[in-house]
Amino acid sequence: MRADRLLSILSLLQVHRRMTARDLARRLEVSQRTIHRDMGALGMAGVPVTAERGAGGGWALIEGYRTNLTGLNAAEVQALFVARPTGVLADLGLARAADAALIKLLAALPALSRQGAEFARQRLHVDGAGWGQSSAPTPLLLTLQEAIWQERKLRLTYQLTNGDCVERLVDPLGLVAKGSVWYLVVAVEGEMRTYRVSRAQAAVPLDEPCVRPPDFDLAAYWEQSVANFKANLPRYPATLRVDPALVDRLRYAGGYARVERIAPPDPADSAGWRTVAMLFEEEHTACEYILGFGAQIEVVEPLALRERVIRTAQGIVAFYAVQRP
Repeated sequence: MRADRLLSILSLLQVHRRMTARDLARRLEVSQRTIHRDMGALGMAGVPVTAERGAGGGWALIEGYRTNLTGLNAAEVQALFVARPTGVLADLGLARAADAALIKLLAALPALSRQGAEFARQRLHVDGAGWGQSSAPTPLLLTLQEAIWQERKLRLTYQLTNGDCVERLVDPLGLVAKGSVWYLVVAVEGEMRTYRVSRAQAAVPLDEPCVRPPDFDLAAYWEQSVANFKANLPRYPATLRVDPALVDRLRYAGGYARVERIAPPDPADSAGWRTVAMLFEEEHTACEYILGFGAQIEVVEPLALRERVIRTAQGIVAFYAVQRP
């Protein structure tokens, strides 16, 4: 295990040139004390590692030092060949290049490692798209990618959810694929914003260089953005009585409804109906969801939701009662 960690330290220092003990410890999930011991071991083995104190300091390899690290372990080989987001690579025009790269890597591996890679590839497949997702057209994706690569400002025309189009001068910072949906992360007048790529109507790269915040981290920004989005979703709680035959299906309610708690069976209820606490986005989405199960769900509270379900059901009955030509 320690040998793997020492190889990982060498790889990280070659990629990042300089890293603090704190950053290395976080990446390798060990203590800073362990990192300092590992650095001592590398030095004793003849690897020219140096340490600098103060702001901007850290551990580094002497300028010009390189080593070829080919010691991939079995788990690392499997990780490279299992999780290939093929749809994402195809969107970026990189599917063929990715296949070629993996073929070259496979050819460079020892025979035993090649067997392990093929074993994993034939037994594990990762599909990042959800069942309910459809791939919206993204004809401007490659234009956006090129502007990001070249670090150029963009004049972006974007369609809002209400159908209106706006034009923005943006600094493109990165692209994020969530499932089969692409998002563009930009800076606009000093503020970070996220745009859905499928709603971009036009994108014109400018000669003006992009202004990229020096401490911007795309993965960290996205993680925080997702957390904020989830925290600010509307919350509409409802208590329901549910037919026992339906309880298991409620566990897969989807993004607009979530089961919070299922009470144990009530001995006094001879039919075995269960009390279920759920969260919805809004009252109207709760009403639509509940009506979809007909007489298998009864609203206990809130009273306003119960009355809305009754009114809507009565309206449906009245609609179908009218004779039409």
